[in-house]
Amino acid sequence: MAELTDIDIRDKVRERYAAAATAASDATSRGCCASSAYTEPDMSPTDKNGTEVFGSVLYDGEADAAPKAVEASLGCGVPTAVADLHDGETVLDLGSGAGADVLISARRVGPTGKAIGLDMTDEMLELARANAREAGITNVEFVKGYIEEIPLADSSVDVVISNCVINLAADKRKVLAEAARVLKPGGRFAVSDVIADPDMDEATRADMQQWTGCIAGALTKDEFEDALTAAGLTDIEINETHRVHEHASSAIVRARKPRS
Repeated sequence: MAELTDIDIRDKVRERYAAAATAASDATSRGCCASSAYTEPDMSPTDKNGTEVFGSVLYDGEADAAPKAVEASLGCGVPTAVADLHDGETVLDLGSGAGADVLISARRVGPTGKAIGLDMTDEMLELARANAREAGITNVEFVKGYIEEIPLADSSVDVVISNCVINLAADKRKVLAEAARVLKPGGRFAVSDVIADPDMDEATRADMQQWTGCIAGALTKDEFEDALTAAGLTDIEINETHRVHEHASSAIVRARKPRS
């Protein structure tokens, strides 16, 4: 099997999530739960036992802020529940998808704050903007770009969140370095992501379908901690929340950019 390049991985991820956005739009137009449209194994919100481990079921009461966007979620957690957002803050969501976490964040930070969604997929951006319009939320912005090359200024956001996206990036250290760059001094990093078990087998890691399904690209807990430290972030906490695969768990990952 030929070695996958960063561009190969990015293109495969974009292709899969563009299809997911189209499926979510079609499901919504039929009045169905969007997650029911994800029929391929690597896009399923359930584990092999049929337990829902990805998507809207994880949001509980959080879904009230943006129900259609939440129905289209492919995330593995709810980062807004642990980001401790405050009025007037600027929040950046890496890989914002259908916009659920952006819209929830926008309500949390109020009219004096702002929530920015960054995504590389045109179909997801279109879906997110439509969800924002329908929810009547205006203190949001959806920006096209790569999470490895965040198109924002240094020290421009108070909080970086993400929901099961960093594991999809080929160069995760670059993503975390970029997140640290755009955070203001004292800014917070609070994401949900997939954490691989140390003994994940090479066959799983090599499987492209598993990669776009959020599993094969995941870092181990130690690798994530090392990458956050290398990015200059401190006060690192990684707490597993639930199993999403026989070789991986969902986790809440938090850190802070030093004030000095």
